[in-house]
Amino acid sequence: MNRNIKKALLFIVFTFLSNYLLIALYFALGGKWVMPNALIVTAVYMFIPMLIAIITQKLIYRESLKSLGLSWKLNKWFLVAWLLPLIIVFATLAISLLFPGVEYSPTMSEELERIKSIVTPEELKQIQSDLAAVPSYVLILTRILQGLIAGVTINAVFGFGEELGWRGLLQTELNFMGFWKSSAIIGLTWGVWHAPLILQGHNYPQHPQIGVLMMTILTLLLSPIYSYIRIKSKSVIAAAIMHGTTNALAVLPISLIKGGNDLTVGITGLAGLIAIAIVIIGLFAYDYFLAKEPVMSK
Repeated sequence: MNRNIKKALLFIVFTFLSNYLLIALYFALGGKWVMPNALIVTAVYMFIPMLIAIITQKLIYRESLKSLGLSWKLNKWFLVAWLLPLIIVFATLAISLLFPGVEYSPTMSEELERIKSIVTPEELKQIQSDLAAVPSYVLILTRILQGLIAGVTINAVFGFGEELGWRGLLQTELNFMGFWKSSAIIGLTWGVWHAPLILQGHNYPQHPQIGVLMMTILTLLLSPIYSYIRIKSKSVIAAAIMHGTTNALAVLPISLIKGGNDLTVGITGLAGLIAIAIVIIGLFAYDYFLAKEPVMSK
């Protein structure tokens, strides 16, 4: 067996075993998928690919972690990684509004509906009062700013927990297959890896079973974008920034609309899949016509 494939398979097998065992043990010990416990387990879940990548790279193969793309040398692709999620978010919002029964709602009423179960009636009333006192455009700009700041700080840390595995170890080992094939394998792996969380209602609380398929399609589409950022920036940290910023801003499209469901609107819904596909086409056009060192044709 090819050494690269053997190493990639070793990483995938131990990552899946570790992550799936974590969820199994949590429920076996009587855990319930409710806040804040579910959030804590999810946070731990996200760091396991990083830990397995380090174990595989350093302890088993005794190779440098730097070869996985650990570079802080800034370039324009770090900025692209940080701002490209904004394009995806606003494209998703625009496409969501094309669906029947979906309308623009800057009052963030849908978001208030979602937090009813985790705040007291008095707290909810105070939040509603605070929101009503602020112009909608200020709320939107504030949410964007918060998302961008979180994207390069705390969310990037959690994104790195995944990316050192996906765009660090896996992409390094599978690069010999070419851009599209390696991206597809990583995207499929990444999607199926999410399955235990999705089945508990993560991202798709209304349709958890179908959500596993939707999440896998989502990661298959996001994978070439993240891989492109990783390759052009020469850093897995840039991929972590895009991962973190995308997660931080993902709530924005669904907080500004009424109607639809978790399969149709938002970044994780059909609207998001279409928006991401459009971004892939844009990146492909850039890579084909403008890039000095094209990578998508490899």
